[in-house]
Amino acid sequence: MSDKENKIGKGVSAEATPSGTMETEPQNPNPESRGSLKRRDMLKAMTAVPAAALVTLSTTPAVGEPPSSGAASVAAQAAGGYKRKVLDEHEWKTVRVLSDIIIPADERSGSATDAGVPEYIDDWLEFQGGQVLAKIRGGLTWLDLECNRQFTRDFVDCSATQQKQILDRIAYPKQTAPEDSAGVAFFNALRDLVISGFFSSKMGVKDLPYLGNQMVSEWNGCPPEVLEKLGLK
Repeated sequence: MSDKENKIGKGVSAEATPSGTMETEPQNPNPESRGSLKRRDMLKAMTAVPAAALVTLSTTPAVGEPPSSGAASVAAQAAGGYKRKVLDEHEWKTVRVLSDIIIPADERSGSATDAGVPEYIDDWLEFQGGQVLAKIRGGLTWLDLECNRQFTRDFVDCSATQQKQILDRIAYPKQTAPEDSAGVAFFNALRDLVISGFFSSKMGVKDLPYLGNQMVSEWNGCPPEVLEKLGLK
């Protein structure tokens, strides 16, 4: 497991903040300074989501999908000036902020936006369309409604702490309030897209690092310490 897996989310705590008990800090937007979710915590949260909570939101591309569904392809397009397909300007900004909260830059590699993930998401939503696009678009609207209700501003205009307070409510499915179920389903779907986009990009593959099948001159079987850990020794 790479160091990158430890960096998804310095800004969102492991404990979801109960709705209605969050402190509102002075409204001083600071979109450049953003928190992030621990990647290991994020992966745990993803596996904890019940199938019903995902409301059959099949957003990630499968093997054999069109080449345009890969982050490497859309990143190449972005280098030449990417033209948005389905996301409007405000949705685009929000997706970019969320992508870098989920996978920020670290000493190992760049952020999700550096890898072309927002372009990948826009490209994939255009390919899927229909219910998938409507649900992601609805989730972005939900974020803005909640932020305006609590902080009188859209998500992208909130400070890092305010953004964290909202995301804490929906980032950990087992700890969320029933009334936030729509936000939970949206965030898990978007997070899944961000991860898929990043780790299918050139930057993400290098970050793993994935070495593939390696030739060995002699095969001595599974190492004894591994067999012992698995209880097979």
